[in-house]
Amino acid sequence: MLKIIENVFQHLNTWGFPALLLALGLLEFSLGLYDKRWNKNERLLDLFCYLGGFVVLGPIIGYFGLKFLPAVIPNLKNVFAWVPFFWGILIIAIADDLTQYWYHRLHHEIPWLWRFHRTHHSAPYMGMAMASRQNIIYTIFFSQIYLTTILVYLGLGYPALFVRGLKSIITTFAHSSIPWDKPLYKYKLLHPIAWVVERVISTPATHHAHHAASTDDGIGFYKGNFGNMFFLWDVIFGTAHISRKYPKEYGISHYEGDEWYAQLLWPIFKSKKEGSELAKNGPVVREDIKS
Repeated sequence: MLKIIENVFQHLNTWGFPALLLALGLLEFSLGLYDKRWNKNERLLDLFCYLGGFVVLGPIIGYFGLKFLPAVIPNLKNVFAWVPFFWGILIIAIADDLTQYWYHRLHHEIPWLWRFHRTHHSAPYMGMAMASRQNIIYTIFFSQIYLTTILVYLGLGYPALFVRGLKSIITTFAHSSIPWDKPLYKYKLLHPIAWVVERVISTPATHHAHHAASTDDGIGFYKGNFGNMFFLWDVIFGTAHISRKYPKEYGISHYEGDEWYAQLLWPIFKSKKEGSELAKNGPVVREDIKS
């Protein structure tokens, strides 16, 4: 059984996940869920963020990390290999996702960090295309990449493979423009299931609220709902907002389409949009998103 699970998630983490992304993207596109807002600039940004961050940077950091660790802690290789598969999954899931919750939250709460995360929020749409949309610097310092690499070296490779696959599925579908959770709220019979699901994992309703362009409607809530795979962290730390509704508009209210390369590589490249947070001498945080 373990071998079957291993094979499934090995394929998911190689060609399986890109295939899933492609299928989901085509479905979203065919349903008309991408409109004129997904212009050339946005498409280039989404593409290079996916290729640079997800396809290239993550694996490179993991590869060289596993080459470097034997020189630093040679006697600890596979020291946790005895840990049962289930408990290994629990260790990896908590270590990976809890650190990402705080990493994400700090980029919203510490003003000078905001611009490194702004790229993910500038998309005026939700969907598979923007799920991996991040500034390269933000991606390089993903604390969970390094922590998970260490745990893999310590012997939790198979659990890490499982968690990575599971997390990829949950986070992609939380960003999707297909509201798969809507039936859970529509039918009273499913409400008990909805109550549990929306408090354990990220769903379109809770995560879309985090990407809303405004908080005026009582749905948008970008000062919370920071959980990536597990929404449970928001429940525990008091940052959860559950409305079971979806915002009408997404992105940043003052977004003017900063050049894709500036959003990808700020502060190496600056935006040419006057007044932008990514422009030379631009504000650290625009006044209209502080509240």
